[in-house]
Amino acid sequence: MGLSVGQSKVLSSLFVLVFVAGLLMGGLVLFFVNVHDAGSVSDLRAEVAGLQARVSEWEGLQNVTHQNVTIYQDGVSLQEIYDGVRDSVVLVHGVSGDGSVQGSGFVYCFQGRNVVVTNFHVVQGVDDLSVTFHNGNGYVASVLGSDPYADLAIVSVAAPAVEFKPLRIVSSSSLCVGEQVIAIGNPHGLVGSLTVGVISALGRTIVDDMTNRFSIANVIQASTPINPGNSGGPMLNAAGDVVGITTAIVSGSQGLAFAIPSNTILREIGALIATGTYSGHSYLGVNGNDMTYTLAQQLGSSVTYGWCIVSIVHGGPSDGKLQVDDIIIALDGVKIKSNDELASYLAEKTVPGQSVNITVMRNDAEVNVAVVLKERPPIS
Repeated sequence: MGLSVGQSKVLSSLFVLVFVAGLLMGGLVLFFVNVHDAGSVSDLRAEVAGLQARVSEWEGLQNVTHQNVTIYQDGVSLQEIYDGVRDSVVLVHGVSGDGSVQGSGFVYCFQGRNVVVTNFHVVQGVDDLSVTFHNGNGYVASVLGSDPYADLAIVSVAAPAVEFKPLRIVSSSSLCVGEQVIAIGNPHGLVGSLTVGVISALGRTIVDDMTNRFSIANVIQASTPINPGNSGGPMLNAAGDVVGITTAIVSGSQGLAFAIPSNTILREIGALIATGTYSGHSYLGVNGNDMTYTLAQQLGSSVTYGWCIVSIVHGGPSDGKLQVDDIIIALDGVKIKSNDELASYLAEKTVPGQSVNITVMRNDAEVNVAVVLKERPPIS
């Protein structure tokens, strides 16, 4: 037979009394021991003070246990974060040759202009584009600008100003692995769904057919569960600020998600609104593989990290300067261990037309080569 609420409270109170009585008895024992061994009144007072502190600490723990509030981080609950941002997350809908298409997006105000930020792949090849706000009101929309190399698109919505409740975008530079994040979107059309996870890696690269197999660089990897329809929705930190835009999942994975970092949005949004495109992607004109111990053994190399060049684009920026089997180990003095780090450095630290100093291992000797970067070719 289960106990009633009243009986549970009585038993809990009895437990508290027994626990405190036990502590007091322990204190009395300590009292007599100290009188016999130390004979010092000051020692007795110290023991009593310690006992009182232990009782206070236990009572504090009891108070925390009985609080029925889910705290997310920095004293802000998930409910408060969700209530503060849900009206800013929208459903993006359109029609393509394959039928109905839908994804997510969020409202942002750039220099006084309200727009919706979403993924390029959400609006790619879509007709009859529309945006529906959390209150159910839908409006016709159009693409202002897009960048497939960053899977980013900016959408204009023909809606009254009262509908727009912009989110704040903050820098993603300070993100750390283990930091908690929130994703809000419309998975499978389930509008306004929230999921929670942590950042599991930074500086990833993902490759997609829509980019002609070029890398989308410096991507956030998170354990936040997302599904089709989440694409384009915001990834938020514990303050409810945007630190990324949800973009992809790994097929067959459980709870593994990727997001374009907010730094990419902040870097590109001005150009996308003003010109419709972004032309700041640096191009090295080489193809290669991450170094491994096995590959190093095959090449007779003393380094097991870096990025090994397997082909060079004819007429590209590296033609005549780098060589097949060169192993890139640093850019401008910054150590490069993998393609992830190479692509992220090019995306974050360089622009087309800039000269970079590339350190390579060539025939097991360290060589420095200067290469002037170009702009990535347009996607066919």
